[in-house]
Amino acid sequence: MNVRILRAEGRPAAPWSNGGGVTREVAVHPPGAGWDTFAWRVSLADVTRDGPYSPLPGVRRILTVVDGAGLELTVDGTTRLLPDRCRPFAFPGGADTGSRLLDGPVVNLNVMLREGRADAVVEMVRGHRVVEPVRRPAGGGADGPEAVLVVAVEGPARLRTADGPAVRLARFDAALLAGPDAAPAEVWTDGTAAVIALSAADPARPEG
Repeated sequence: MNVRILRAEGRPAAPWSNGGGVTREVAVHPPGAGWDTFAWRVSLADVTRDGPYSPLPGVRRILTVVDGAGLELTVDGTTRLLPDRCRPFAFPGGADTGSRLLDGPVVNLNVMLREGRADAVVEMVRGHRVVEPVRRPAGGGADGPEAVLVVAVEGPARLRTADGPAVRLARFDAALLAGPDAAPAEVWTDGTAAVIALSAADPARPEG
């Protein structure tokens, strides 16, 4: 099984165009893809003030507050309170979206999925969990390899595959598990880890 450890230390921070925060990319597919070419992208954003989100037509977003007191999102005129950490919320990236901080800065885990190319399930895990690989359907095509990304979002975590020793993940470190010979892995955490299963988009699932 191919496992890449993606350490939080040294991740470059890209400032938002509106000055409301910075984003640090955790992983992207295809590797090195830019805003116009990614199939999926996972990042952590430090949000320091209220403001609008940049529109991303053709992209589905899954946002999870992982640090701070939460925020209020307004998506196409509908307000949604996100006062609790570690509760994923999906919405269309092309919607008119703005956010208001409830009580100071937050850190958001952002999963961005190009419609028609990628899909994802985001699960917040506590304690021990066996992480199953994402299997490609027999004869089915996919834009790149299916993958599972594990991110330690509250406290450290440990990850072990069948063919190697346990690896410690400090807070906001990640492990990307992908490849045609993927086997289950195990995750332990005293806090919370995000397990993000990434795959080719299911054309039967309605977007938004």
